[in-house]
Amino acid sequence: MIPKLHYISQGNTPEAHLDNLQKACSHGVTLVQLRLKNVPLDQVLNIAKEARAITAQYGTKLIINDHYEVAKEVKADGVHLGKTDSCPTVARAHLYSWQIIGGTANKLEDCVSLIDKGVDYIGLGPLRFTTTKKNLSPILGYNGYRQITGTLKTKTRIIAIGGITIDDVTDLLQTGIHGIAVSGEITNDFTKIDALQQSLEASLIEEQRHTFK
Repeated sequence: MIPKLHYISQGNTPEAHLDNLQKACSHGVTLVQLRLKNVPLDQVLNIAKEARAITAQYGTKLIINDHYEVAKEVKADGVHLGKTDSCPTVARAHLYSWQIIGGTANKLEDCVSLIDKGVDYIGLGPLRFTTTKKNLSPILGYNGYRQITGTLKTKTRIIAIGGITIDDVTDLLQTGIHGIAVSGEITNDFTKIDALQQSLEASLIEEQRHTFK
């Protein structure tokens, strides 16, 4: 099962990433992604081991950004691969069968390619401009999500990402996406996790209500 709320770690140092992951877990988030950039692989592995220990205490899913070898080594719940990272089929051959693979997409063609390669979820974005990611892809906006999900009609979970705030949740879910990945909105105020999850859960209940009519 792919949770509806993903927290992507932030911090000026690897230790700050761990501290923020700890805070996110303690406030009830059910999936965190360790996203370390420009950090040596051996240090990523050491930090990932600590992240695994933290998430294990809370029963929180841990996704490792970019490094599927690290994800396997620490027995993380999965890996998230960017557009310039390893191919999902290569990662799948290396990982345990139970580990999740997510991939980054910005347009319909990206999504189709990732679905063909058997990813478990797609991180689609950005919704709007964000300083969290360098070399940002073209902005999608709500209409962009609506057009892509409407064309895909896939069972593969679509996770919206990129500058998302709590005020976006209801409108975003109406575009057909499964959930959201959030970084700055949570890092700036970890108490928002509960409100974000309540908004996402309210949408799930509404979906079920329509399904059983």
